[in-house]
Amino acid sequence: MNKKKIGMMVADGYEEIEMLTVVDLLRREGLTCDIISATGNKELTSSHQVSVLADVLFADADFDSYDALVIPGGMPGTTNLGNHEGVCGQLKKAYADGKLIAAVCAAPTVFGSLGLLEGKRAICYPGMENGLTGADVTVAPVVADGNIITSRGMGTAIDFALAILAYFEGNETAEALAKKIVYRV
Repeated sequence: MNKKKIGMMVADGYEEIEMLTVVDLLRREGLTCDIISATGNKELTSSHQVSVLADVLFADADFDSYDALVIPGGMPGTTNLGNHEGVCGQLKKAYADGKLIAAVCAAPTVFGSLGLLEGKRAICYPGMENGLTGADVTVAPVVADGNIITSRGMGTAIDFALAILAYFEGNETAEALAKKIVYRV
């Protein structure tokens, strides 16, 4: 099977668990998951002052090569991503091209502001539902609707990552990984 390539677009102020959990679990299963810096610097600092190095700068990323684009929540990371014209443009293009787009915590509000949630089921961090413009807001840890996956927050990061994995590799692969990491035994 041809392993998929995921782009994790990140700005300073990201939520580290939401970002790194996805990167870690996808890489464990052999998928490529590039951390793409939307800041112009490879060093990214989370909302809790944890720094990581990006794999690639936004300006150098080959967006046509990605099968999915993911954005983590966190503040002000979500705001920084939502204000980045390039990030917003790539999300709209990926969605229009039928590629998977996924967001967790506050980040699904970026999809709402771009009009990508019209008629879709979606979820976000509790209290931010007004930002899910056009969505049928539901309450679940993770919501998958077509080529959009949304999730509630840091506490749902493993479920979110497993949903992305299942989208590409199937439920059996996702469940096997959940057992392997002693998440669902």
